[in-house]
Amino acid sequence: MTQLNTVIKPRRNVELALLVVALAVGIGANMLVGIDQANAFDSDFWFQSSLLAVAAVAFHIVLRLRAKYADPVILPLVVALNGLGLAMIHRLDGPNDDTGNNQLRWTLIAMAVAIAVIWFLKDHRVLRRFTFISLAASALLLLLPLIPGISAGEILGAQVWIRIGPMTFQPGEVAKITLAIFFAGYLSSNRDLILLAGRKIGPMQFPRFKDMGPMITAWLVSIGVLIFQRDLGSSVLFFGLFIVMIYVATSRISWVVIGVALILGGGFVAAQVFSHVEQRIYGWLNAFTPEVYENGSRQVIEGLFGMANGGLVGTGLGQGRPDLVPFANSDMIIASIGEELGLIGLFAVVLMYLLLFTRGFRAALGTRDAFGKLLACGLSFAIALQCFVVIGGVTRLIPLTGLTTPFLAAGGSSLLANWIIVGLLLMISHTARGPIDTTPLPPSGAAAPISTDTPTEAVKQA
Repeated sequence: MTQLNTVIKPRRNVELALLVVALAVGIGANMLVGIDQANAFDSDFWFQSSLLAVAAVAFHIVLRLRAKYADPVILPLVVALNGLGLAMIHRLDGPNDDTGNNQLRWTLIAMAVAIAVIWFLKDHRVLRRFTFISLAASALLLLLPLIPGISAGEILGAQVWIRIGPMTFQPGEVAKITLAIFFAGYLSSNRDLILLAGRKIGPMQFPRFKDMGPMITAWLVSIGVLIFQRDLGSSVLFFGLFIVMIYVATSRISWVVIGVALILGGGFVAAQVFSHVEQRIYGWLNAFTPEVYENGSRQVIEGLFGMANGGLVGTGLGQGRPDLVPFANSDMIIASIGEELGLIGLFAVVLMYLLLFTRGFRAALGTRDAFGKLLACGLSFAIALQCFVVIGGVTRLIPLTGLTTPFLAAGGSSLLANWIIVGLLLMISHTARGPIDTTPLPPSGAAAPISTDTPTEAVKQA
């Protein structure tokens, strides 16, 4: 038998070509907005476009130096989404509004942090050492908005913000990353314990009650977020993240059945006990009722009328009236895009998201360690679930929540967290696509770095 060694290509030139297309999407959209506002190609346009291009190229150079085998599609997809979001937010800015420039500042900060993650995190397996530290960090992040003195109080019905000087920040966005690290570390270390024999009912084998501790804990955390922070979206996101990761770790559909039962049970009780949950569900079911429209569903209904006005090809950037929809640049930016870019443009955005998290799943399939597989799956699913919850809420498929559309919607904390996720996915894909590294993870405190660039065995590119 002859063993064939495949030369592994970094494909950074492919990434650079796609990055040029991605920048053309974002900068071109900004140009069209400027033409409509009769200030095309002014100094602000060139300044903003140059900053976005320099940041994207700098990110690309860092990947060439630190993660040359990373997936070549992820960065261009995110840059295109982020650039399109910047253009739409800038288009929705009023005469005295600075949201577009603020979003650009957060974009540069978020990209710089993601670059730092790639530069200093030589191997994603190092994060496994911080499994329980990540759990403690998650608890702290979720409690911060409830602490007097730093809490920003209740904003738009939810208490999820803290105040840092003149700025507000949502710690729960970062908590989804630390929770994913904890779940990946715990499940990869305790998979055999979780898989212990339980009672078999029909074709499914259910776990023993004493092995359900992690799921009950995740469920209680989600219920706590729903009760104390009044944040339905984050509650669904955190628990959904755990269900997917435990299913990937065990391949048992029984965990999904139990998880769905807990969601339905908790949701039913919450709708009966807590008025804000009841109002959210009632407003969703009776959105077109006049009294409900005046007291809660106007945002969704105006968004639906706007998308209907856009039709198949849209009204054109700057030609619609998405500003009539409350929070058109944040919660409802999908409706704004649907109105001005039409169904075709909206499908293009959804396709970019689909490509993004499928590339994350591909990295999970390619990496050789259980921790990396679970972490990549969890982070990719977090983006996927967030997109589903947001788009489902805007289109009235499900109740509207306070989650933001990743990379598109205005919001610095969301942008920062999602760019960190991109950095982690790129590092995992670098390991997955590159040569096999058989170097063991050094003990805690070891000074010797882990090489991920020196091939030890050529393998076929993932």
